[in-house]
Amino acid sequence: MMNRRGFMLQTEDQYYLSLRDGRRVFYRGQPVEDLLSHPELGPAIRHAAVDFRMAHDPQYRDRAVVTDEDGTYSRFYHIPKSSQDLKKRRDLIALSTRLGGTVVPLIHEIGTDALFGLMEVTQVMDHELGTHYSERVRNFWQQARDHDYALAVAQTDVKGDRSKRPSDQPDPDMYLRIVKRTSDGIVVRGAKVHTSVSINANWLIALPTREMREADKDYAVAFVLPVNTPGLTLITSPFLSSLHHDMERPISSQHKMVESFTWFDDVFIPHEQVFLNGEWQFAGMLAKAFVEFHRFTAVSYKLPLLELITGVSALLAKYNGIDKARHIQNALSDLVLYEMTVRSILDNAADRGEMVAPGVFRPHIPLVNLAKYHFATGLHQAFHHVQDIAGGLLVTAPGEEDLSHPELGPVLRRYLQGRDVGGENRLKALYLASDLVASDLAAYHLVLAVHAEGSIEAEKMTAVKSYPWEQVEAWARQIAGISD
Repeated sequence: MMNRRGFMLQTEDQYYLSLRDGRRVFYRGQPVEDLLSHPELGPAIRHAAVDFRMAHDPQYRDRAVVTDEDGTYSRFYHIPKSSQDLKKRRDLIALSTRLGGTVVPLIHEIGTDALFGLMEVTQVMDHELGTHYSERVRNFWQQARDHDYALAVAQTDVKGDRSKRPSDQPDPDMYLRIVKRTSDGIVVRGAKVHTSVSINANWLIALPTREMREADKDYAVAFVLPVNTPGLTLITSPFLSSLHHDMERPISSQHKMVESFTWFDDVFIPHEQVFLNGEWQFAGMLAKAFVEFHRFTAVSYKLPLLELITGVSALLAKYNGIDKARHIQNALSDLVLYEMTVRSILDNAADRGEMVAPGVFRPHIPLVNLAKYHFATGLHQAFHHVQDIAGGLLVTAPGEEDLSHPELGPVLRRYLQGRDVGGENRLKALYLASDLVASDLAAYHLVLAVHAEGSIEAEKMTAVKSYPWEQVEAWARQIAGISD
């Protein structure tokens, strides 16, 4: 739908149609001609459309879109200029995740994180090297904003022998690299992994995964390309294969995010779509700039998960008649304090952010890393609390077909009743808890906590590095009376 300034806010149907563009996608060794009708990938496409539905729903539109001097467009594309802008972005990400049943749509969130990081770094690069990358980034951002593109980001290389640098690998294609430069652009070869929502996206942004040295300059590359570009192949992970039972899997039967192995087989990228072309000094800076914006996004979309596991734990404690037990109250208190702490650190990261070139307000880097670290290191224990409160029926309960059986259903409703609740509703609460903490989706969340948006160790190091060691050591020497 075109708005008054000619900008487009894609509708759900327009989004679906935009994915029928000849892109090369495989699932379990088979080419996928139509994503929407595919039994496993279709739910991921419909889930991602949450972002577009919000923009056209009167209930959410004021939070999902922005109207300013440029026109009306998705708030995801709004460049943050203040802590208030960051908080509005956080709230929108959390809203889309709640509507997605704790699974973030991500098709606007991750790509705009990358664009904000690119805006920051290319401005510095242009100033120091005399390049003109920031204009290219700004032009693509405007194009993506005006057409409301769905975006994905490919950052993590396959890496091969991780003890070796990109240029030292026995196979030179273990990191994405430039294999040819022409008057019109570059040709790249290699592969990226963990590429979230790639099959859902209109465009794919490729970024370096680490710092580089001069010998690695051909690996220092960043660009954007349409997902149907010749030579680009997406091999989809089957991990979250759906259990198609809406009652037993109230989240994962309807909401899923799909990752891909992303293969670049001598792909041509025109110069106007290239944002880093051998400037090895800036590869690490760009990798980090994206990650700092994306960790803010990550914690924003983790909050609904923490809210829901706390809510279902409280519900099951009542249904099981154990809500007054001291150890259960302690477990519920731990869940509440965990969620409140993560939220408070994230709020502080927005409040203490800073303006970086060219006019992008960035969250406070140590605090956003602390928020992500606290979330990541606490999730396993939080899931343990839910499992403890819910009980063994998380994994031993009968199926929803048994509940609808004319003979078995009444028996189950009677014997599985709890305190002030019938057997069917207690089972529904157990099914929800099982989907959250005892399923493929649960394993997915736990692995993401450890690895997504960077490792726990990287988050810890980034947060600790900012600590005023010299100041506290000097004070300790003063109090101890050490003069030399």
